[in-house]
Amino acid sequence: MARRSAPLLRRLLSPSPAPSPTSSSPLAGAVSRRTVTYMPRPGDGAPRRVTLIPGDGIGPLVTGAVRQVMEAMHAPVYFETYEVHGDMPTVPAEVLESIRRNKVCLKGGLATPVGGGVSSLNVQLRKELDLYASLVNCFNLPGLPTRHDNVDIVVIRENTEGEYSGLEHEVVPGVVESLKVITKFCSERIAKYAFEYAYLNNRKKVTAVHKANIMKLADGLFLESCREVAKKYPGIQYNEIIVDNCCMQLVSKPEQFDVMYNVLCLANLCGNQSTMVTPNLYGNLVANVAAGIAGGAGVMPGGNAGQDHAVFEQGASAGNVGNEKVVAQKKANPVALLLSSAMMLRHLQFPSFADRLETAVKRVIAEGKYRTKDLGGTSTTQEVTDAVIAKLE
Repeated sequence: MARRSAPLLRRLLSPSPAPSPTSSSPLAGAVSRRTVTYMPRPGDGAPRRVTLIPGDGIGPLVTGAVRQVMEAMHAPVYFETYEVHGDMPTVPAEVLESIRRNKVCLKGGLATPVGGGVSSLNVQLRKELDLYASLVNCFNLPGLPTRHDNVDIVVIRENTEGEYSGLEHEVVPGVVESLKVITKFCSERIAKYAFEYAYLNNRKKVTAVHKANIMKLADGLFLESCREVAKKYPGIQYNEIIVDNCCMQLVSKPEQFDVMYNVLCLANLCGNQSTMVTPNLYGNLVANVAAGIAGGAGVMPGGNAGQDHAVFEQGASAGNVGNEKVVAQKKANPVALLLSSAMMLRHLQFPSFADRLETAVKRVIAEGKYRTKDLGGTSTTQEVTDAVIAKLE
């Protein structure tokens, strides 16, 4: 490892040529470099073992892309791979043990059968590991045309209860009862996570998304918990919005949020960025809507965090396993999982590697030569992966 890292260390320590002040290309914003101020503790550079679940559909393609990029930049991680598929009855015990031991997992999408009483392995993972916070960062990538510009939204949703608790039963033939569970404990800890995230990432506003006008007890408890936590963070603005209105406004004219509701600063006009905190189901819907206006599910990173463990995956769930044609043509978009793996590297205390990976991905997108079909191109997964590797500094 030391022999392989020496050239990299020399490159990081050598002065970089100053960027041309007259540059006006879309690459200019994508290649800006952050000053490295992280001071590691002795031993922080030791390689970390990460559980890898390739998953179903496009999963093996995009996780394979991550492995290639990690190897190309000699990232100090190595993978412990397990085959898990969405049609399995449960997550194998050895997989759960691996994640508990390694603390971190990277996974591709797992197909969830529709109906038939088969439970979702994604939900099982979140419950077994208490991954109570799901985070999706929806933002515009430089050089990628989208319906709306300058979008920067973080959706943080409670991940273990609500409608996704899976508490359903048939009362009598033809009548099914589905329970929505909301607790003060889980509502308070997700609200605290959202405010801590906003504080640590210099975001000025947190918005609670709810349906308390109808679900007065359940969503009312969620709002009550958010309001109590908000009092402890006076430097962060707190607002609330009903979920159906939130989705409609996001799709129709997101920039009006900053003017009409003073809830979100999507257009960055006032130098602020927004964080949404939601119950489980609402967050899933809102995150996919926000992803749609900022470039699609193929470019949105995300992760799930608990007190002791974290699982990183594609942020927006829509079509997360792809269709058979995309898999057969090997044209899955690896960008979302590459950006999620950059989040994972920061989580593992490797900020320089995370910055290098993120910058390389943004440079490829800004250049526009290599893009998969969902971004208007014809490139294969491997072509995009090779382009990212070529852009690594």
